[in-house]
Amino acid sequence: MKKLVILTGAGMSSESGIKTFRDSGGLWEEYDVSEVATPEAWVKNRNLVLRFYNERRQQLASSKPNEGHLGLARLEKYFDVQIITQNIDDLHERAGSTKIVHLHGELTKARSSIDPSLIYDIGYKDIKPGDNCEKGSQLRPHIVWFGEEVPMMDQALNLTGDADIFVVAGSSLNVYPAAGLINYAPATASLWLIDPKDVVVPVNRKVEVIKEMASIGIGVLTERLMKIYNR
Repeated sequence: MKKLVILTGAGMSSESGIKTFRDSGGLWEEYDVSEVATPEAWVKNRNLVLRFYNERRQQLASSKPNEGHLGLARLEKYFDVQIITQNIDDLHERAGSTKIVHLHGELTKARSSIDPSLIYDIGYKDIKPGDNCEKGSQLRPHIVWFGEEVPMMDQALNLTGDADIFVVAGSSLNVYPAAGLINYAPATASLWLIDPKDVVVPVNRKVEVIKEMASIGIGVLTERLMKIYNR
């Protein structure tokens, strides 16, 4: 089967009601990112950081996968699909996709604040002050904050390097290192971009653009790939 690697961003989940940081009315208008999504914020005001992610988790609990998520899951019938997502929600999993790399962490997990290897599934529950790991340290969101290393980046690079087809869906390609992944797709791979907005693609190669929201664009992508690969 052809290897289909898809990088998904905030635009993939915004149609499910998940607030993004950058869009009008988004989280950057409600919160200063430096106050809720950095290691310094955690040290400065732990309660605010916990409340921010608890709110995100509560919102996620009532959200559902949209047609874009469902369409990617259906593609597994025809391609070896690997999703690399910048999103911290679990909508790809709930849609039925089976191979997902979360670059920026997972909202439904918590981890020890002193031992990154201690990770716990918490579902949609709050993390409260005083919720400790077995080593006695406060649990923190299992999120890669601005200024922190991206542990899953090497795996994402390896997957991208093996792609026959590389797709960017719903990502502004502004957040690095994820935005640079497209540069690691093989020269023989076909490149695709799905986004209703104009996105500057950091690669000097032909990119097929589908100017649609993910819920529609994934369907268009599917039709075109089926024709190309006689599925």
